[in-house]
Amino acid sequence: MKDQNPVDSRQKVTIYGPLFIGCLSSRSFKIRSNQHGSIGRQVGIQQQQSVPKYSVLSRGCRSIILSVAGDHTPKEAQGSVAEKHCTGLSKVSIYDTTLRDGSQGEGISFSVEDKIRIMKRLDEFGVDYIEGGWPGSNPKDAAFFDAARNITLRHSRLAAFGSTRYKKSTCENDANIQALLHAETSVVTLVGKASAFQVTDVLGATLDENLAMIADSVKYLVDRGREVMLDAEHFFDGFRADKSYAMKCLNAAADAGASSLVLCDTNGGSLPWQIEEITRSVVEEFRSRGIRIGIHCHNDMELAVANSISAVHAGATVVQGTVNGYGERTGNANLVSIIPSLHLKMKAECLAEADQLKMLTSLSRYVDELANQPHVGSRPFVGSSAFAHKGGLHVAAVMKNEDSYQHIDPTVVGNVRRVLVSELSGRGNIVSKMNELGIELNVSNSSGKEASTDIKTQSGQILERVKQLENCGYTFEGAEGSVELMIRRAMSSYSSPFELVDFNVVTGSRYASSELDPGASHGAGSASANIPFGDSSVSQAVVRLNLITTDSDSTACVIKQRLEVGEGNGPVDALNSAMRKALLLEYPSLKSMILTDYKVRILDNESATAATTRVMISFADKESKESWTTVSAHPNIIVASINALVDGFEYAMLSRQPTCLQ
Repeated sequence: MKDQNPVDSRQKVTIYGPLFIGCLSSRSFKIRSNQHGSIGRQVGIQQQQSVPKYSVLSRGCRSIILSVAGDHTPKEAQGSVAEKHCTGLSKVSIYDTTLRDGSQGEGISFSVEDKIRIMKRLDEFGVDYIEGGWPGSNPKDAAFFDAARNITLRHSRLAAFGSTRYKKSTCENDANIQALLHAETSVVTLVGKASAFQVTDVLGATLDENLAMIADSVKYLVDRGREVMLDAEHFFDGFRADKSYAMKCLNAAADAGASSLVLCDTNGGSLPWQIEEITRSVVEEFRSRGIRIGIHCHNDMELAVANSISAVHAGATVVQGTVNGYGERTGNANLVSIIPSLHLKMKAECLAEADQLKMLTSLSRYVDELANQPHVGSRPFVGSSAFAHKGGLHVAAVMKNEDSYQHIDPTVVGNVRRVLVSELSGRGNIVSKMNELGIELNVSNSSGKEASTDIKTQSGQILERVKQLENCGYTFEGAEGSVELMIRRAMSSYSSPFELVDFNVVTGSRYASSELDPGASHGAGSASANIPFGDSSVSQAVVRLNLITTDSDSTACVIKQRLEVGEGNGPVDALNSAMRKALLLEYPSLKSMILTDYKVRILDNESATAATTRVMISFADKESKESWTTVSAHPNIIVASINALVDGFEYAMLSRQPTCLQ
């Protein structure tokens, strides 16, 4: 059933001006004047009302602030007031459902061992509840609970998930209810319909039958010593369509002994002020009974985090979600964003120990790895780009004061600040990157103004080189191996450990003996019938390198020339093989280095085969677990590839160079 109570949209409002402060409600819209001049005309006002100085996502008056400069933000909208408004929250329990709801995301599947490992990591992190799965739905979840039974958790309580009894069954005869008991968890979460439409049209039960199913199931499990939470499925849709019945569903569970009533925005179609208003009314209804109200949001409108926080602001004290927002369709509420928001912004107690928040970034990446998902750099708080600064003005400001373009200290959540180098950079980006790498500029012996001039000159030269290369097709974002090498190569104290003299690559095919028979038919019936195709392709590469190393007494530098041949499945693989052979004799530790990714991008499609090609190659060290990426661009894809390979090997050798190269 569709939302029967949409936001009032009767008014059309046109807003203009460099800065305005407006107050919008379903009944009025008012623009107040400010220091930039009066633009205080009222538009379509049906009924004026008093406006509180601060309101968070309420259905009544809501502040809208647009500003071209942070200094002009009105005091009532600044963070200090917001923080005061949000302090004093009671304990908020975090309920993680990654192992059940998260695994319903497309492309995500956890083995039993994966689930055990994630459970242990979540317990170490300090969440209150971990939903292990649905023991009555599949053998894997049943096996998980059998294994988890012998594991003692330090902080968390394990919950089993399942549905209320079947409409024509009893709890004693219901396989799902019995599986929940067999899981032997102290907590059971039951999902029950809280929407009249869902009950009649989807479940196929009468409204009274559904109430009985909820009450019977909760009471049966409570009587057997379980803490029972009710996930009131489709609650917000059901409340807007038939408030009375939605509340009857909650009361049925509460009267039967449920400890928590979790309000579910199952279809993810609610707006923050709707969530807050409805949650507040439910909290007030059950406040005197000591029953906790929880929230479970889906991200279909990318509002799951905002909706969850709005529910807490309205009094909810249990928040369900998943690590990294994994889940059905577009995902669940992302606990990786919710937890630091509650802890740092709303001053809520939501982890067993405050220091555990520093584990947030590593937790996010750990779950990504086990889910075989890429780590999304743009994730708030934990992404590699969350505290990455690219614009020159931003970097210059952050170097003076970290708070200028960061809302928190990244180390609080286990992340780090990064400075990106690109054509948009200023000298400050280069200097900051050098400080990050521990590289000292070639500063003259003078101090003060002359030394400052040296720094500006050298960083400016490096920056100019960056801009030239990016104009030729390079991009240094995500290729920090190449960035470090570029900076080091600009230092007079640095010398490359080897140089590529020349190379040659030949690509062909190996053929079976029958294919060499002049009478044999090759590719009959194909568009390329005259072209023989071999069993496999093979590429051969020859590289000549000058290795700069030390003599037998380690007293002087000598140049040793190596000529090596390598074979591979393609030209890049063959070049990699040949270079490894040439370098391993002097640097055997390179044996642990591997190529992990190879990306090619055509920069000018209209130029067809003459287009410039950008190549990015990622490497990793199997022993140190370090990873790095290098980049090159050239009209010849082989030249671009060999340049990126050379950079990749040279970067790996930075910590392996002979002392004469320091």
